[in-house]
Amino acid sequence: MAKGKPHLNLVFIGHVDHGKSTTVGRLLYDSGNIDEQAMRKLKDKAQELGKGGFEFAFVMDNLKEERERGVTIDLAHKRFETPKYYFTIIDAPGHKDFIKNMITGASQADAGVLVVSANPGDGVQAQTKEHVFLARTLGVNQIMIYVNKMDMAKYDEKRFNEVKTQVSALLKSVGYKPDEILFLAGASLLGENIVKKSTNMPWMTGPTLLEALDTLKIPDKPTQLPLRLPLQDVYNITGIGVVPVGRVETGVMKVGDKIIVVPAREGKGIRGEVKSIEMHHEQMQQAEPGDNVGFNVRGIEKKDIARGDVLGHVDKVPTVATEFTAQVVVLNHPSVITAGYTPVFHVHTAQVACQVTEIVKSLDPATGATKQEKPDFIKNGDAAIIKVKPMQPLCIEKNNEIPQMARFAIRDSGTTVAAGMCIDLVKKPM
Repeated sequence: MAKGKPHLNLVFIGHVDHGKSTTVGRLLYDSGNIDEQAMRKLKDKAQELGKGGFEFAFVMDNLKEERERGVTIDLAHKRFETPKYYFTIIDAPGHKDFIKNMITGASQADAGVLVVSANPGDGVQAQTKEHVFLARTLGVNQIMIYVNKMDMAKYDEKRFNEVKTQVSALLKSVGYKPDEILFLAGASLLGENIVKKSTNMPWMTGPTLLEALDTLKIPDKPTQLPLRLPLQDVYNITGIGVVPVGRVETGVMKVGDKIIVVPAREGKGIRGEVKSIEMHHEQMQQAEPGDNVGFNVRGIEKKDIARGDVLGHVDKVPTVATEFTAQVVVLNHPSVITAGYTPVFHVHTAQVACQVTEIVKSLDPATGATKQEKPDFIKNGDAAIIKVKPMQPLCIEKNNEIPQMARFAIRDSGTTVAAGMCIDLVKKPM
């Protein structure tokens, strides 16, 4: 914790080029979380690449390729403090090739800021819809809307209200309550209404983006649930040893804990002991839900474990399912989904091909009532209960037991075709 402030993971989502990275960069710079000198370097770099005005985006887009293409590819994590909270900001890519990273980002977030451009002709776009739907399905329950690029809409209140109406309809369609959601207007490139109030929008009486972030609520930490920590990466660090990295979803991990990582090598699971834990280069005695940590484990080698494996305590081993039952919503499939379909399921940090073995029934997406038993197929807009068989060992939990480990997105040839959650499963004997 930064000086005892509560910690929140915040994801910025929205369509490509609506100004997410610039908004984040502005926020960090104007609030004094990045110094003058670092900013000057980025400004020079932007000029040199012929991308003047991109310097704020460069704060987050620190991969060389992203700077040259001007697109966010990977998830960038940055520390950031407001008067009340300490945030880890996740800047999620809006570019559709990179939506699988966005899924990883949204599933880690406690709250989200949806950035929508007010530029005439922008507003709600394809990915605005997809991101909102995914944020909802992946459990981002707190969201605020930041209407960017008001300078390009001549600071017109009427345009702001048009975008607000559009976005409200979208939020409502996926089950958010628009009247409980904060809508803000700003112009990130110029730094209006991010930290400093804009003088160009006297009609905007609400808080600045910085002030708005302090209205977010800390979600209850599921510390009482069994420990579940999906691995994001595994490093070998000279002088330390094997250092897995990931975010604690549920439970508490302490130095000295006896742990098991599953499915791991040959799907049998592998045991070890936690030697040390650190977050943002600071040693910790324990890690709680929401903490993004690196930790050193005794008894486990790098080749034994990989991204997508899940760590838990030896007395409460994470569940590996041989098959599971899921409730899904079809978002964007080119034709129809039938039994036998085998797309890639993105569950926490795992990406595993899974076969739909049976469509149990279709549901009314608004009410959840049964529409049809055993339909031959499901299509866009349909909700359904399906049975699924993973093609390789997969760690997943039931939604009513550990919801943080039950949600997933289904992707096929570069698009998210459906999203859902696991409601029942057949456990693999370990």
